[in-house]
Amino acid sequence: MKIIKAFLLLILVSSCQITETIKINPDGSGTIEVFQLRDENSYLQLGRPYSDSEKFTDTIFVFQDYITKYAATFVKFSKSDQALFQEHANVKMHIKVDPVQMENFNVISSDFKKIEEIPNLYESLSLASSLKENYPVSKESFKIKYTFDGSTFKRNLVIVDQQKFDKDKKMLEERKKMYAKYKLAQSYTLKYHFPREIKSVSNEKAVISSDKKTMTLEFQLSDCLQNPEITNLEVVLEQKDLQ
Repeated sequence: MKIIKAFLLLILVSSCQITETIKINPDGSGTIEVFQLRDENSYLQLGRPYSDSEKFTDTIFVFQDYITKYAATFVKFSKSDQALFQEHANVKMHIKVDPVQMENFNVISSDFKKIEEIPNLYESLSLASSLKENYPVSKESFKIKYTFDGSTFKRNLVIVDQQKFDKDKKMLEERKKMYAKYKLAQSYTLKYHFPREIKSVSNEKAVISSDKKTMTLEFQLSDCLQNPEITNLEVVLEQKDLQ
């Protein structure tokens, strides 16, 4: 899990690209995927040479696999932490590090019957690490709530730990100044597919596809980390055709 910790740290120094993709079916079910790619050109610009800890890794697992495998550790956690682990039981994770091919990414994904059921996928890797290594759960300072009533989709991010958020923000501001002279690849992209045509999007910078069923919205990653609420969104779909 040292790889996971290192990857999350590199997110803070803004040398990666994140894409959050959601596909919603006509019945409200769907899939969500968070793809986090460490940009190797940015990584090398920052003077961070590859180390022995970065050995070839290509691992795919479901969170439930960890709950089962580390059952003896699982029962040592508080009931609330156990419940949090269970929320992520169906989350799939793919971690790949290939120093030779210069690949370093992770993919966190989950199917859902109702979008309201989605756990905070941005916590999944750290939670898996906590369970495997048996150390205290470290939660994100924010939560994301998705809703979809058939016509209106909403993405609402709220800060739930202001103290942790302020501490992280201060660190980010320092890093941003330190690396201002570099041309770093740092993007945060939302890409959402809907079962019907899009009528309106609350953020005017959103790009709508030619079939009007997909919207893409891109931010600077550092901006999102410092002010994550800018990613809040509302998408209204066209009314269903009357038969």
